[in-house]
Amino acid sequence: MPIKIAENLPAAKVLEGENIFVMTEKRALSQDIRPLKIIIVNIMPTKIATETQLLRALSNTPLQIDPIFIRMDSHESRNTPEEHLKTFYTTFSEIKKRRFDGLIVTGAPVELLPFEEVDYWDELCEIFEWSKTHITSSLYICWAAQAAFYHFYGIEKRVLPEKLFGVFEHKTLYSASRLVRGFNDTFYAPHSRHTGVDREDILKNDNLQILCESDDAGVYLVKSRADKQIFVTGHSEYEFDTLDKEYRRDMEKGLESVKLPKNYYPDDDPTKTPRMTWRAHNHLLFTNWLNYFVYQTTPYNLDD
Repeated sequence: MPIKIAENLPAAKVLEGENIFVMTEKRALSQDIRPLKIIIVNIMPTKIATETQLLRALSNTPLQIDPIFIRMDSHESRNTPEEHLKTFYTTFSEIKKRRFDGLIVTGAPVELLPFEEVDYWDELCEIFEWSKTHITSSLYICWAAQAAFYHFYGIEKRVLPEKLFGVFEHKTLYSASRLVRGFNDTFYAPHSRHTGVDREDILKNDNLQILCESDDAGVYLVKSRADKQIFVTGHSEYEFDTLDKEYRRDMEKGLESVKLPKNYYPDDDPTKTPRMTWRAHNHLLFTNWLNYFVYQTTPYNLDD
């Protein structure tokens, strides 16, 4: 949240020079406050677990959040009870005439398919286009980040030599960005994916800026220059045992390609409880996005 100070206080210029958000008393008195309406397009098969993860991340802020879960009209979920979807979800066709403060699109286990072969691709593209005029800022996670890179900027995903699976160290490249305010110079985040995007392809586009990356996991956090799009290639929202559940699920399926998640189990021993080393980073990422890129930017009257 911003610090409210007198407009002529000498510290104001110093703080602003450090990219710390300060608010004059005049602006503070004129602020109208209401709940932020955040659309969550949940295309993960583990919808209930993903709901909990995202709501936990969104709740770590004094702002009031009103989440609206969206399911795809063009896709039938086989892993979530229909009654749950009917009770807690709406469809894009039901809300597309309205405007919202923020949009989150989750990952999905369809990364090895060409984008155009995903059964809900056309509908997802419609949501992407709609977001340009109906959303203040959008956050795309894992496969959704790859899909958004492809749709908006023509950046192709690439298949990795083997699944990127584990918890990896990342570097903050541009600490002046408000999105990474409070980040350590290095931090950890989980990844679980078979595909990625090339750093060089992102650097070719002047509309995109890489904020964080990893020597082992590649590009991690990217934003558009206009701050309307945030791309996260990993899963900071994961719980401490999410990778463990994925590992044991794949082991039970007898998949030959399954490997131990890297940097995850103490002593690489899957009988030991994993340590969560990315909780603080996750809270900062979502809090910074909500505060600086949604709350401080969105109009009080969304129709404006």
